[in-house]
Amino acid sequence: MHSLHHLRAGVIGTGFIGPVHIEALRRLGVQVLAVCGSTRSAHACAERWGIPEVYGDYDFQALIHSPNVDVVHITSPNKAHVEQALAALKAGKHVICEKPLGMNTRETARILKATRHPKAPVFAVNYMCRFFPAVLQMRALIARGDLGRILHVQGHFFQDWLLHETDYNWRILAAEGGKLRAIGDIGTHWIDTVSFILGSKVERVFAHLETAHQQRRRPTSEVQTFALIDPSQTVPYQVDTEDFGSLLLKFGDSDHGFARNVHANASISQVAAGWKCSLALGIYGTKGSLRWDFEQPNELHFGRRDQPNQLLQRGTAGFSEDIAGFTDYPGGHPEGFSDSHKMHYRAVYQHIASDRTTPILFATAAEGHHEVRLCEAVLRSSQRGRWIPV
Repeated sequence: MHSLHHLRAGVIGTGFIGPVHIEALRRLGVQVLAVCGSTRSAHACAERWGIPEVYGDYDFQALIHSPNVDVVHITSPNKAHVEQALAALKAGKHVICEKPLGMNTRETARILKATRHPKAPVFAVNYMCRFFPAVLQMRALIARGDLGRILHVQGHFFQDWLLHETDYNWRILAAEGGKLRAIGDIGTHWIDTVSFILGSKVERVFAHLETAHQQRRRPTSEVQTFALIDPSQTVPYQVDTEDFGSLLLKFGDSDHGFARNVHANASISQVAAGWKCSLALGIYGTKGSLRWDFEQPNELHFGRRDQPNQLLQRGTAGFSEDIAGFTDYPGGHPEGFSDSHKMHYRAVYQHIASDRTTPILFATAAEGHHEVRLCEAVLRSSQRGRWIPV
């Protein structure tokens, strides 16, 4: 087994999430030797992070074919994922791709086919919420039967960064991010997290979608995600993606047997005033319940009917043995969003370095493909007003 430190990374994309990948890799001791984006942003990112190889004008092929890159991180807009992923796989490079895997299942099926070859490089989709210690702890508790038979799941993913009509990002445009926006961008994180915890996939969905702002105003030049926008420098445009929605979900059976045909309901919104990034979920079984929120990531509420409820805290008794290797700091020293990325990349890079002998906890191309198929089912369900199989 080799050390993960011999692996070298290249990052395609310099927006909000690209530097998150770079920082997490740096904290792991992985060398980031190349970056790609627009000429201006790529050079600025390289200067900020001390990255030696810079590929401007979105020349991702040059980055992929650099002999100094072993693992390609794809953090570009959604419409570019499939082309870049296929090019990296063809070049024999391992890949960590942002979600969604692609714009539709016709595209993502090509990645699935390319990764099914026995000698294909390792491929992961960046559903990093799996690697919060609380999420891993919930998964272990349920698989052990501590909650009994799972009855139902409920929760939400609420943000407010697109509340105003002048709030803008490329994700709003279906041509850039896909026909599903709130569900596709953040709702899939909620669904993947619950799927990972339960050990089962969504098989049917009933969805209702709404658009709060039928018309918005966009800046006359491109802006970074979460950037403030001057209303005087905007022009109107019609919105073709949803701002919020409600989902009813039916999950299949898990291998451990404690989650069978579980019902779930989730509310997803990017126009929920006061909520910045609240991925909240509650899992309810015959012996107890678990509740967790992304905004309070180090706490896990364990509910019981006939005994006192418990507040489990990361790094303390009852919240440690099951997550060995996925938390680095003692209790009382919070770990959060950036740490989940670090733990995710550690798991992927260790899998590569170990010649694939470590467990696959990260989302695979098959799971990324399933999430896109689910998004297509959500759209059909909202249009037809009925349950749709995934």
